[in-house]
Amino acid sequence: MSTPLAVPLTVAEPARRRLGIFTTADLTERGVSNEEVRTATRTGEWVRLRTGVFIGRTDLAEVERTGRRPGLDALAVTTGLGRSSAVLSGTTAAWVWGLPRPRTPMTTVHLTDPHRWRRGSGWVMTRASLPDDDVAVRGAYRVTSAARTVVDLARTWPEVHAVAAVDAALVRGLTTTDTLTGVLDRQAYVPGIPRAVRAVQLADGRAESWLESWGRLTFAALGLPPFVLQVELWADGRLLKVADGWYPDAALAIEFDGRVKYRAPRSGRTPADVLWEEKRSEDLLRSLGIRFVRVAAEDMPPARRARLGALVRRQLAVEGPCVRDFREIPRAAGRWRGDDDGDDGWLARADDGVGAPGMG
Repeated sequence: MSTPLAVPLTVAEPARRRLGIFTTADLTERGVSNEEVRTATRTGEWVRLRTGVFIGRTDLAEVERTGRRPGLDALAVTTGLGRSSAVLSGTTAAWVWGLPRPRTPMTTVHLTDPHRWRRGSGWVMTRASLPDDDVAVRGAYRVTSAARTVVDLARTWPEVHAVAAVDAALVRGLTTTDTLTGVLDRQAYVPGIPRAVRAVQLADGRAESWLESWGRLTFAALGLPPFVLQVELWADGRLLKVADGWYPDAALAIEFDGRVKYRAPRSGRTPADVLWEEKRSEDLLRSLGIRFVRVAAEDMPPARRARLGALVRRQLAVEGPCVRDFREIPRAAGRWRGDDDGDDGWLARADDGVGAPGMG
């Protein structure tokens, strides 16, 4: 039995900076013959992603295990095309940046090139202007900047998804309102820009999750008064709660309940710990006259919105306590609670003695 052909170390190590991808040119430079390449692909040790673009079997398994196939497909396409003027864009760039996206399969790699429109197997390239300020490098990926990415998407995405993406880019510090305005100004005559302008106007960098973005838009659609975002509630010198939304006159806290904080709690706490601490804090705040309305995703589709609106209106009709033994302090900025920070293309292997470097 022949020994499986290992990827030469001088090829494998640079490849890990782009999710394990290597090319025929890399192999030829290190003296690997065409026959060896054919044998390695025939036995399944190496997998051909595109013409002249490969990945090792174990590296592919790690990419699949960690949910990074969209990044692998993107790098395979850009490596195969070899066009320095083309950058990843649209939903592909949103994946790289870790921005919230509609839950649809990512079967197409999206690119933008200022010189050419093309389409190929599994990818589409749009021709559009790309000023230097609209291009960024995130590890192995050349992508549209976060600002350009969300503006491009907001031209075609439904309003909720568009606003949520802008909210996420703002709260994570990936862009600013001024930068977004600059992108909009440069694209003033591009189709769909009025939709993007509205999305940016509706965005708020204090929203900490997709659910909060959806909730804010739903409350507005129901004709409810706007609430204050991210308000700290203090009592007895302790921070007991940060309300997602706050109505001061009614002392009413709005909580948008997603499952992430219970499914993947931070700071070493278990889901049961989170629930218990939350219950204790809210019990104390209720004793001080604060009321709560919890809103889940199931409450906001069109068929159930009227019930939610009626509930909030009933609560707002009741004034809050005259004497307030608590303090309410609005935060100037939100703190992202999502579990997707994007990707930099670094492949951490099972036999690593140290972790992957931070994103650049």
